[in-house]
Amino acid sequence: MVVVAGHVVVDPGLREAYLAGCVAVVEQARRAPGCLDFALAADLVDPGRIVVLERWETRSAVEAFRGSGPSGEQSAAILSASVAEYDVADARPLT
Repeated sequence: MVVVAGHVVVDPGLREAYLAGCVAVVEQARRAPGCLDFALAADLVDPGRIVVLERWETRSAVEAFRGSGPSGEQSAAILSASVAEYDVADARPLT
């Protein structure tokens, strides 16, 4: 499994519009082969921060979906980002 996790920072006044512009991407990702979960969410504390969480069956599934990345408009709105991919060898449910 591959987990993509981290956050991006946008102007706080643009965060809701940024997220609204990502709805189609989230829907497309969730339909993509190998996608286990895909979410972008407003941070509850920092008004400009957007949390990124993705889970994929394989690296090839991530790469097949990823394509060229965010649109030019989305990329221009990102002030900073800290997002990484993690290869997961095992997982266990929390009880």
